[in-house]
Amino acid sequence: MRVSTVNFNALWASILIEELVRHDISHCFVSPGSRSTPLTVAAARNPRVTTVVHFDERGAAFAAVGYVRATSRPAVLICTSGTAVANYLPAVVEASMDRLPLIVLSADRPPELQNCGANQTIVQPGIFSHYARYELLLPCPDPEISATTLLSRIDRVARAAMTVPRGPVHINCPFREPLAPTDDGRDYTTYLKSIEAWGSGSSPWSRSTDPDGGVDQTAVHTVSGIIAGTADGIIVAGMLTSEADRDAVLALSEATGWPALPDIQSGLRLGLQHPNVIPNYDLILHSKAMQTDLTPSVVIHAGGRVISKRLLQWLERIRPTRYVCIDGDLRDFDPNHQVTDRIHAAISRVCHELVKQVPSASPTSKLAAWQSRSELVAETVDPLIANGALTEPAITHLLSQLMDRHHALWLASSLPIRLMDMYGASSSALVPIGANRGASGIDGTVASAVGFAQGQARPVTLLTGDLALLHDLNSLALVRTSPHPVTIVVLNNDGGGIFSLLPIAEHGDVFERYFTTPHGMKFENAAAQFDLAYRCVQTLDDFQIAYVEQRSSRTSIIIEIPVDRRTTADLIRRVERSVGELVPE
Repeated sequence: MRVSTVNFNALWASILIEELVRHDISHCFVSPGSRSTPLTVAAARNPRVTTVVHFDERGAAFAAVGYVRATSRPAVLICTSGTAVANYLPAVVEASMDRLPLIVLSADRPPELQNCGANQTIVQPGIFSHYARYELLLPCPDPEISATTLLSRIDRVARAAMTVPRGPVHINCPFREPLAPTDDGRDYTTYLKSIEAWGSGSSPWSRSTDPDGGVDQTAVHTVSGIIAGTADGIIVAGMLTSEADRDAVLALSEATGWPALPDIQSGLRLGLQHPNVIPNYDLILHSKAMQTDLTPSVVIHAGGRVISKRLLQWLERIRPTRYVCIDGDLRDFDPNHQVTDRIHAAISRVCHELVKQVPSASPTSKLAAWQSRSELVAETVDPLIANGALTEPAITHLLSQLMDRHHALWLASSLPIRLMDMYGASSSALVPIGANRGASGIDGTVASAVGFAQGQARPVTLLTGDLALLHDLNSLALVRTSPHPVTIVVLNNDGGGIFSLLPIAEHGDVFERYFTTPHGMKFENAAAQFDLAYRCVQTLDDFQIAYVEQRSSRTSIIIEIPVDRRTTADLIRRVERSVGELVPE
């Protein structure tokens, strides 16, 4: 039995942590604090727990988010009382929006110190509002409360985190002193008698059978009938989280003869040269002439939301007759309010059922049209962005070609993920890709990349803008201690470059100060502060040399690339104009 009996706080906390471990929840992201001492010591002394320690609760929480994205397994967060737990909120929101299981353990003051002005005491229950799937307010550790009660409540919380719709859960843990694991000289043998069998085993106290999660055969039959009567459908591949889902979506595309439009988060956009996958679909939609004869009557959307605003606008405008959404986690990705059929079940299972039921199809003329136009776009765009000028599209395109298959890629929100979605080279290596697109904020970008590296157990390249890096500088401490190297490629355009592409850019009286917010800072001193290697490059050739050298090393680095956001905006508009003038061959 991996529990401590030096005092009752230690016993209570070690039972709690051990039960989470038995649910295969073994990664704890810990921030220092006094009131959380029993929880921290229990995690630190459990041999099956892997701990990541970070002084910044916000960063620790986002590191946990990155880990969960990489593994699809829950992670535990441990913090002290007061505003410490409030700093978890942005990450909890992200986890809630994208169905990521987090277990928040917040230490708290006991009831007699609530609402009386006691130090470092706030109202912690309910702090995450409806973003928490489940909330458990534990009592202070008390020998009058049986160990079986504690175990059964922890089991309920673990189930809530992992049951569809998955997401964050909150256990609020008040403790009275003593907080340190000092021996109180008492014998807790009688208390532990009721869980003797649990103590000698390795299984959770209570087990539950997950809902079957079977596929609704009536719904599958309906959709297969829709497919059978359609020659002009398309498959939109949103965020896909497993190889099985990706393979199944490709199999459905092959069976139907329909083109697959791959979002960058699908795992089909980079490193996969499959004839049915249309990597340049977003750029094709710049041209009204290129859109000719591409309008589908049926759309099958598999997986999560997509990055491309242009695709969403096009689908809203053309209003397909049937819009089928397949997702296994009860998410309602329907911003255009046009979904007509929805199947909530594992994507791989649904797609394979459909493949069995739809008649074999030959490649359609629509597929050939998408293929030829994607190739035409590439022939037009590649020379524009690869002309030697140091622009963000050119850097993104080059980075995608330089990625090593043993690495992973994390994409910051705002412009970087959109750039990779539009300009990433399909000839790149096939690498795991992560991003925070639940709430799509820029907070926690560095920490999430580190957590992703931990979950993937491989080096990670982070492509980020300067504001996202500034927003999370504290997490460079996590980069320094990461067992897996993190290469931070920062596009420093001295502000919010994405705003240069929006209509507000035409309003010069407010644009610079209130939207792009130029800061004039570089990151060399930040790298030095956290003992990280640093390179600043001025050309594409220099970037290639620096990145390739770094790729083979076992250290983390910041590679800073100063770019002019106006030049980037001009190039993107030139690309849009050039594609807009294309006509199908």
